[in-house]
Amino acid sequence: MSRISRNQAASVRAELADARGMSLIEMLVVLAIIGVLSVIAVPMTGGALASFRINGDARSVSNQAAVAKMRAASAFSRTRLYVDLSAGTFYVETWDSATSSWTIESGVTALSPGVSFSFGPVTTAPPNTQGTIGQAPLCTDNMGATIANTACVMFNSRGVPVDSTFAPTSLDALYLTDGTVVHAVTVAATGMMRTWSTPPVATPTWVRN
Repeated sequence: MSRISRNQAASVRAELADARGMSLIEMLVVLAIIGVLSVIAVPMTGGALASFRINGDARSVSNQAAVAKMRAASAFSRTRLYVDLSAGTFYVETWDSATSSWTIESGVTALSPGVSFSFGPVTTAPPNTQGTIGQAPLCTDNMGATIANTACVMFNSRGVPVDSTFAPTSLDALYLTDGTVVHAVTVAATGMMRTWSTPPVATPTWVRN
């Protein structure tokens, strides 16, 4: 193999140096782009996570209400979704006629951090549901006395939503918010559950989810 001249060797070294210089510049540009994208992505990711949390909470409330309805029919007894508004927790209870008391049927579920049972500034319920917006009626204890800071969605043994006098009702609803959106879980007279969402404004634009 023939030897290369000193000039050729110098030329090769210069080209390699240029190549290394370009690679370094390109790396710096890429790092700068990544930095900018990271700054943009962090708040977007935080917002997406918050949305996932409250969406999941709304689905969980709706699912537990459906469980209460099915449990009422299978147990041939009144069953309710018990909500502790101040603690942000909820669970299913069934009436035990043998002991004349409510018995917890499921584990206690808590809302995600930053989410609470509230409709915030919203002043109107979803269409064709409540005349006046509000959480479901207060729960009652074993003696029938109301319990403060609670809300109960109750079903009779046929899976029909009823009020504290056991009369059929179509006014049950539960509202939750994280301050950026308000979700509603409504229960029709037939027992059908629907979920809704709206921006947290006085005049809402409810959308079925």
